[in-house]
Amino acid sequence: MPDRAPATARQAWMAVLARADRAALEAALAGLDPPPSWTVLRAPETGMVMVRGRAGGDGAAFNLGEMTVTRCAVSLACGTIGHAYVAGRDARKTELAAVLDALLQTEAHGPSLRAGLIAEQAARQQARRQDALRRAAATRVDFFSMVRMG
Repeated sequence: MPDRAPATARQAWMAVLARADRAALEAALAGLDPPPSWTVLRAPETGMVMVRGRAGGDGAAFNLGEMTVTRCAVSLACGTIGHAYVAGRDARKTELAAVLDALLQTEAHGPSLRAGLIAEQAARQQARRQDALRRAAATRVDFFSMVRMG
């Protein structure tokens, strides 16, 4: 797989938020004192995006199919704007992710959310990826090392 340019911190936390469980996002917001207030700039709306793939990971690009995505934009009382794009149709999760994106940009909440919510969710997501890779590797067959009979 070709190397990708390193993601900015915001790209990284937005990716984590998009894959996080809704309950984890709700818990993170519920734990903030005082609770944040926000205005919805773009209400959660669901649409479709085209997913592209590459044969072998580095071959010619092709259209794999469409995927449902929900997006949202919010503004905190301090004026910080947050955005979220989440796979699926969960409007509430998308709004929570946008609020957390905005909070992560602030000095008041950013460091603690990165050290807590983002680090914890990133570790869980990495563990799930490693588990899936381990299970897939267990089913791999190396045809070149098999002895031919006959």
